Amino acid sequence: MTAASQTTSQASIPAKVWLMLLLLGALWGGSFFFARIAVKEVPPLWLVFFRVGIAALALHAYLVARGEWQTFRQTPFLPFFGLGLLNNAIPFSLIFAGQTVLGAGLASILNATTPFLTVIAANFLTRDERATPAKILGTLIGAFGAAVIVGPSVFEKLGAPLWAQVAIIGAAASYAFASVYGKRFRQVPPLVTATGQLTASTILMLPVALVVHGAPAPQLWSAGVWLAVLALALASTAFAYTLFFRILAAAGATVVSLVTLIVPVSAVLLGALFLGERLALNQFLGMAIIGAGLFVLNRGAISKPPRQA
Repeated sequence: MTAASQTTSQASIPAKVWLMLLLLGALWGGSFFFARIAVKEVPPLWLVFFRVGIAALALHAYLVARGEWQTFRQTPFLPFFGLGLLNNAIPFSLIFAGQTVLGAGLASILNATTPFLTVIAANFLTRDERATPAKILGTLIGAFGAAVIVGPSVFEKLGAPLWAQVAIIGAAASYAFASVYGKRFRQVPPLVTATGQLTASTILMLPVALVVHGAPAPQLWSAGVWLAVLALALASTAFAYTLFFRILAAAGATVVSLVTLIVPVSAVLLGALFLGERLALNQFLGMAIIGAGLFVLNRGAISKPPRQA
């Protein structure tokens, strides 16, 4: 007589995945800066449309150049609307609306709740990414480190409208569900998934932006704003989401959500490297705390699907 039993094994995050996470954190750390510039002249929903639309066009052109556009055509398109809604249309709209009154620092801190929300969502909606004490403790430590990086100045903005703060947290929740939903695209090439998601987002955002804001007036936007929009679209969206889906396929929803803990670190380091900003003691301390949180999460962060023994 034979008996079947299920076993679950865990492994630490591979070095290659860490490198991709760090690069993705740098790209998305810059997105808050670019968005803060662009939203001064571009209505939030039109900013979302141009961000995803330009990124989608760039990825379509790249697929054609690589001779892989046929793969995109053969992939069912309808599921991309769910991914585009959860991973682009909803969170981008909420973040850009919130950033009309919130600073990038507070926005990035509120956005850093994404890993914790992802742990909860993955625990209830997946079989292979159950919540563990290490995951919960690591995400809480990381979120605390993100708050330390911004320092006391973050509390100056806590008097900002509640709706704006709730909007950023709502975006984090949407990202959490998107990471779980995106697991179904593991067998689709990351470049194709990113292209499909952004194409669907563009289709979704066009009528919404027209109804809410009316026709855009891009001819009135300054050159600096256009540069910020292009940086958002090409670096922080097209390239970034190709990395995002590579990480999601390799390591799962919980791991890819850790990028929101790295974003405040990358924003601080980018300011020091390119804007000549000096790092304060709290920023060094915050980065160390985030590092500790990521170390805790690394201990058994990747849960492999149950297998029959």
